[in-house]
Amino acid sequence: MKVVLGVSGGIAAYKACELLRLFTESGHEVRVVPTREALKFVGAPTWAALSGNPVSAEVWDDVHEVPHVRIGKGADLVVVAPATADVLARAAHGLAGDLLTNTLLTATCPVVFAPAMHTEMWQHPATRANVATLRERGAVVIDPAVGRLTGADTGPGRLPDPAEIFQVCLRVLRGRPLDLAGRKIVISAGGTREAIDPVRFIGNRSSGLQGYALARTAVARGAEVTLVAANTTLPDPAGAKVVRVESTAELREAVLEASAGADAVVMAAAVADFRPATRQDSKIKKTDGEPEPILLTKNPDILAELGERRRAARDAQAGAEAPGVIVGFAAETDDVLANGQAKLARKGCDLLVVNQVGEGLAFGTPDNAATVLVAGGEPVEVPFGPKEDLADVVWDLVAARIS
Repeated sequence: MKVVLGVSGGIAAYKACELLRLFTESGHEVRVVPTREALKFVGAPTWAALSGNPVSAEVWDDVHEVPHVRIGKGADLVVVAPATADVLARAAHGLAGDLLTNTLLTATCPVVFAPAMHTEMWQHPATRANVATLRERGAVVIDPAVGRLTGADTGPGRLPDPAEIFQVCLRVLRGRPLDLAGRKIVISAGGTREAIDPVRFIGNRSSGLQGYALARTAVARGAEVTLVAANTTLPDPAGAKVVRVESTAELREAVLEASAGADAVVMAAAVADFRPATRQDSKIKKTDGEPEPILLTKNPDILAELGERRRAARDAQAGAEAPGVIVGFAAETDDVLANGQAKLARKGCDLLVVNQVGEGLAFGTPDNAATVLVAGGEPVEVPFGPKEDLADVVWDLVAARIS
């Protein structure tokens, strides 16, 4: 596919070289369109050598080819990374003072902006208004990451990892609608750990891959995503707010706080059903005899609690305080559908994604197969394939219920 990579004049412009490499190595034809300011950070010869295409910031170069119209009209995707406050403002107001802004005005394909700027600039009301305008017009504007900025400052405004921007762009290229635009989505991912002593814990095999696929896909479909991640080693999905937790108690607190007023909550994390009744303050030592048994106690049922809170809020006519659509996950080893149907009825959720787990199945693999059980509807079978495919099916069903 034909991709236009717009690069604006920020210190993060050098990171766009990595994004360009990811596109070209995956077989896409890329045309780099920098601003004049961007060329002060990375020169045109670098962009031309990496892309294999000519590079210019001016509408006056190669006028006979009408580049200010042709480039945008011929693209399958336009991504601007980094997108400075200046470029966001000019794009929102329809200004066309250089080749990049002309391209943005003529593009009929999806457009993705990856902002990068100082915290105060990102949080300024003018920038926030410009971002809102662009999103209303159908652009995907990825929230910047939180981290080290120019100088010694730290805060929101850092360009997300280029590999994660690339993942969002791949999902946008899948052609799904922006049917989650403006929606507040909460997703849990990974597996909780319950401490036995300072060095040991009870855990599970969940890697978080399915939850992260759900987060990346939701961002690409326009959602405002909070990802509650339990013990994962995966890079933060571009555009998602990531809250890191360890135990079920911490995950419960983070999910309940984030889910107030959310349009949808997806509980994809593998949550421990039990925890040790007592946690030892020091490491349990090996003795000559048999070890003391570890007594377990039940953990709170977060999915059921979400359902109860929604029912209570609706009874009190306080729906804005409760999550809208609730999606659960059920990892089963036998009697998969029977156990899933019982869980759907018991938990009070709208959708329940049921999949069989075990050696080489679901946990830690890039692929998955599942049956999505629908409250009051027919089950939806999702054949074995990339976890992004299952994520899109889930969001299709969620979006239909939200609307």
